[in-house]
Amino acid sequence: MKKNWWKIIAFVFVLYTIIAGFLFKVPAQPILHESIRNLYFHVPMWFSMMTILFVSVWHSIKYLSKSNIESDIVASRAAHTGMLFGALGLVTGSIWARYTWGAWWVADTKLNGAAITTLIYTAYFILRGSIDEEQKRARIAAVYNIFAYVMLIVFLMILPRMSDSLHPGNGGNPGFNKYDLDSNMRVVFYPAVIGWILLGVWILSLQIRFEKIKRKIYLRD
Repeated sequence: MKKNWWKIIAFVFVLYTIIAGFLFKVPAQPILHESIRNLYFHVPMWFSMMTILFVSVWHSIKYLSKSNIESDIVASRAAHTGMLFGALGLVTGSIWARYTWGAWWVADTKLNGAAITTLIYTAYFILRGSIDEEQKRARIAAVYNIFAYVMLIVFLMILPRMSDSLHPGNGGNPGFNKYDLDSNMRVVFYPAVIGWILLGVWILSLQIRFEKIKRKIYLRD
């Protein structure tokens, strides 16, 4: 139980987010209306993705410095988990765009950057699958993973702030906390961010354990 306290927090916070996210009062804002509730789901997905992909690139750097295959396993599984949350972020963002901007997808710098980033990480998975030799695969994938994370920062955090964007906090638009993230929303939003990130770490830990077991079976055979 002592070792699993963070899993309990993850479960409680995510459950709380789902219930409170749909039932608690939200500010009445033009255009957004009730769709502002998606803030509890869409934004934490991106926070989770960024956090887990940082874990991935950190372990890629560790592999390049120490050549420990466990670091490659963590980097690979974290990339998969991170892109799972990235896909959820794209889906929830597309739904939000439909009800606020009138289309499932618009020509927005951040949206296009998210799509390009997804393709870059898809290429990472293809690259790993195309190399059979373990150490060679780990080295090449580690270098590419560093490149992929740098591109993620560029496309999702730098370019949207340098050009026009419909997203709050980008392209000169004010962030949510400046005009409508009131106290009612904060008591849900912050636990949502923590809960979804912890859930992502939980999923990652399960993937790492599964990959290590599969590797042991493969080596034994």
